[in-house]
Amino acid sequence: MSQPTAEAQPDTAVVSPGAPSSTLGKRNKRRRRRPTIGRILAWTAMVVLLVISIFPFYWMLRTALSSNDALYANATSLLPVDFSWGGFARVFGLQSTEEAIAQGGSGADMNFWRYLGNSVIVATGITVCQIFFSAMAAYAFSRLRWRFRGPVFSLFLLSLMVPLIFTLLPNFLLIKQLGLVDTLLGIMLPGLFMAPFAIFFLRQFFLNVPLEVEEAALIDGASKIRVFFTLIIPMSWAPIATVSILTYITAWNDYFWPLMVSYTDQSRVLTVALGSFSAQTPQTGPDWAGLMAATLVAALPMIVLFACFAKKIVNSIGFSGIK
Repeated sequence: MSQPTAEAQPDTAVVSPGAPSSTLGKRNKRRRRRPTIGRILAWTAMVVLLVISIFPFYWMLRTALSSNDALYANATSLLPVDFSWGGFARVFGLQSTEEAIAQGGSGADMNFWRYLGNSVIVATGITVCQIFFSAMAAYAFSRLRWRFRGPVFSLFLLSLMVPLIFTLLPNFLLIKQLGLVDTLLGIMLPGLFMAPFAIFFLRQFFLNVPLEVEEAALIDGASKIRVFFTLIIPMSWAPIATVSILTYITAWNDYFWPLMVSYTDQSRVLTVALGSFSAQTPQTGPDWAGLMAATLVAALPMIVLFACFAKKIVNSIGFSGIK
């Protein structure tokens, strides 16, 4: 008798019912990774948005690394035109007046390190004081029982809807009467105390702290102040760090209020100094290379700060609380 011929086996292997779950998971993962039209369009849109978001920073770097005189002849070039570090040299004061004018700069002196130090002092002072007082206010609104607590908190929330432009003139008159015009304290004073957003943000987290933990500390003889500093603050370091970063970035980037209050290098912050630097136009035209170099150096600390703590900021905004 002739032997029966073997039938052709299919390309895909048959999974037996007793196959391990890891094998099934790997095959399901391969099946899910197959490209589809929707997935391709989604990734394409994400890449386009990423390029659009990053391109201004690249253009700023390209301009800063170009020669100021050559920029006008090759304004549309995507690469640095006549590569030069002259823009950064003018920002850090490493060029003489003659060299700066020869490279298309105005030749005006820019005390960059003084402006940078002023910005660090202002942003740090506002962040430390504002977060400290806002945390205490948030704890009072979330844990302490006192009369008119609800209406007062509603007033704080209503203040979020007041445009900042409405408070500039009253604040300026107050700073002028206190004799703090053209001082770093005058720049910091309106933001030194509580901020409605910080109070709301921290209050929402404090409400998620279990009452049993606080009650146990009170039974052991701890006061409300001690509970706040030794228990609530250490447990809330994540949202406090998030609000601190956001507050620091906001204070660093503030321009209009420091412009109203500061008049000399003694209190001029970096954002105002950049505006003055752009106004110092040489005969050949604006010093775009120097201006972009200064802008890049001023923005770089905030970019690095946000890049390092972006994940923490996103996670804390979710108000995950304590589990």
